[in-house]
Amino acid sequence: MGHETKLPEAAGLAGLFDADQVSALGELLPTLSQHQALWLSGYLAGLGGQAPAQTRQAPASQDAPTVTVLYGTETGTAAAVARQAADRLGGRGLNAKAVNMADYKTRDLKNESHVLLVAATHGEGDPPDPAAGFFEFLWSRKAPKLQGVKYAVLSLGDSSYVHFCQAGKDLDARFEELGAQRIAERADCDVDYEAPTEAWITSVGDALVAENAPAGETQPTGAGPGLAALGVGAPAQQAPAYSRKNPYPAEVLDAIKLTGRGSDKDTRHIELSLDGSGLTFQPGDSLGVVPRNSDALVGDVLDALKLEPDAPVTVGETEKPLAEALRTDCELTQLTPGFLRAYAEATGAEDLSALVQDTAALQAFLKEHQVADVLAHYPASLDAARFIGMLRKLQPRLYSIASSQNALPDEVHLTVAVTRTTPAGRARDGAASTFLADRVAPGETVGVYVHRNEAFKLPEDPARPIIMIGPGTGVAPFRAFLQEREETGASGKTWLFFGERRFREDFLYQTDFQRWRNAGVLTRMAVAFSRDQVDKVYVQDRLRANAREVYAWLQDGAALYVCGDAEAMAPAVHGALAEILQDQGGLSADAAEDRLKQMQRERLYQRDVY
Repeated sequence: MGHETKLPEAAGLAGLFDADQVSALGELLPTLSQHQALWLSGYLAGLGGQAPAQTRQAPASQDAPTVTVLYGTETGTAAAVARQAADRLGGRGLNAKAVNMADYKTRDLKNESHVLLVAATHGEGDPPDPAAGFFEFLWSRKAPKLQGVKYAVLSLGDSSYVHFCQAGKDLDARFEELGAQRIAERADCDVDYEAPTEAWITSVGDALVAENAPAGETQPTGAGPGLAALGVGAPAQQAPAYSRKNPYPAEVLDAIKLTGRGSDKDTRHIELSLDGSGLTFQPGDSLGVVPRNSDALVGDVLDALKLEPDAPVTVGETEKPLAEALRTDCELTQLTPGFLRAYAEATGAEDLSALVQDTAALQAFLKEHQVADVLAHYPASLDAARFIGMLRKLQPRLYSIASSQNALPDEVHLTVAVTRTTPAGRARDGAASTFLADRVAPGETVGVYVHRNEAFKLPEDPARPIIMIGPGTGVAPFRAFLQEREETGASGKTWLFFGERRFREDFLYQTDFQRWRNAGVLTRMAVAFSRDQVDKVYVQDRLRANAREVYAWLQDGAALYVCGDAEAMAPAVHGALAEILQDQGGLSADAAEDRLKQMQRERLYQRDVY
C-alpha cells in the first residue's frame, strides 16, 4: 500500500499558511464550481503523492457531538440519503453514523444527544415496513421523554399522493411532543429530492458545527465546495458513476411479449445491456428507467393550450422548444395536488379548488386523470413559461430487476406491465411502460441506473428456505432470486406462489420455472389463476390451502418475501399469513401480528410493494 499523506483540518490552516495565503484561499474557494473544486482536489492530492480516489475523513473533535442518523426506508432511497448525510457531517469533523430504524435499539433513544431522522412515506401516509417497530415504539407508553435531545427531520415522499411526506411529518411532531429540541426545520422532499436534500444536510451541518465551535470562532458553512471540496477536513470525491443524475445509455437487446394473444394484459420481458457500464446490482434491487413522454400526449397538451411546439421555454438553466421540454422534462402522466392547486389558481376553476380540499375525491381524481385530461376539462389561456412552471420534473420509474448479475454479468432484465388504461378502464398510457414497449426498439438506448434496495435481499445463509409470493409482475425479483441461487449453488429450499388471470395466456416465465422445478432449484410452486374457474382464486387462497406446509417451513426458519400490489394483494397476503399462524400455531390474533412484526425485524419477512 502507498504512503498516505494526511491533509490538515480547516482549523489548522493558519499554522500552515501566512495571512495573505489564508486571505487568498478565502477569496478563491467560494468562487469555485463543484467541478473545479473536485479537479483541484485531485490535482493537489497528486502533487502530494496521494490518489484522489482515496477517501479521507477528518478526525472528529473530542468535543464534537455524536450524531445518529436514523433512516426508515422501503426502497433504499432514505438509506442512501442518510449515509450521504453521515458522510458529509463526518467530513466536517462530527461523529456521525447512519443506522436503520429496523436495527436501532430503541432503549438508546433517550441517551442520544443529536438525532437526524430520514423517513420515506409508504402508501397512504404509512411508515416503511422495516421502520414500523420504531414508529410503534415512539407512539407507545414506553416512549421516553426526550428533553436534551436535539433533532431534525428529512421527509421523502411523492406529491402525487394525498398524504405527502406524512411519515416524516409525524416524526417531527412526535419528537417535539416528547420534548426534543429542533436543530433545523423539517424538509419535505418530493420525488426530485436531490437539491432539497443537499440544502437540508448543509443547514443541519452548519447548525451542528456552529454549536461545537469555540466561543467567538467563526466556522465555514457547508454551502458550496469551500474547504471541504479541496479535501481539507473532508473526504475527497470520486468521479461520479452512472446514477440517477447521470444515467447510463443501455442498449435494448431484446423485448419479448410474455402474455398470449388472448390476454387482456400486455406484459413485456425487456433485456438491456450493461456491458462496460461498471454498474452492479444484487437480486432485490431495482432499475431506474428514464422515460420520455409520447408525441401523441405532447400533442394533446399543446392542442389544449393552443401553444406552438417551438415556443422557447427555460428548463433548469437550458432553453429549449416547448414540445421538447414536454417530451423529456415534464411530468404529464401523473397528476399532483400541487399542479391542480396551481392550475385552479391560474384558471379560477372553483371546482378544482374545492377538489383539492376534499381528500377522498382528490385521491380518486389523481388515479383516474392525467395533465391532458385537466386541460381538456378546464380550458385556459396560459403562456408556455407559466404552464411549464406548474409541472413537476419527469421522474425515472423503478422496475424490480428480473435477473442475476452473477448469472448474466453484462445484462439486466425487467418485467414490465404495459399501462394503457386508468384503474377504471379509461384509455390513458403510462409514461415508462409504453416508452419501453412501443417507442424504443432493440438497438436503441434507454437511460438507466441501479437503485439499491437493502430492505429486499436474499438471506445471507444460502441454506435458509425461502417462500416467495409474487403475483403478476411481482414475480420479477423472484426470477432473479432463483437465477442467483442456481448460479451460487445455494442449498436452501424454495417455494414460489405465483398468480395471474389465466394459465394459457398469463403464465409469466413458465418455461423458466418449469426448468428450475425439474432441476431442483425451485422446490415447490403454487399457482393461482383467478379467471380460470367460476370462483376467483388468488395467491392468498393458495397460502391458506397449503397452511400446514407453510407453517412448517416458517418453523424451519424460512424467510418470507412478498412483491407486488400494495393496495389489495399485500394486505390480503398478510392477513392469510396471520391466519396461518393462528390456525396452525395456536396463536391469538395479537400474537400472530407480533410474530410477523418480529419476523420483519429479523429480516425474515420482507416486502417490496407498490
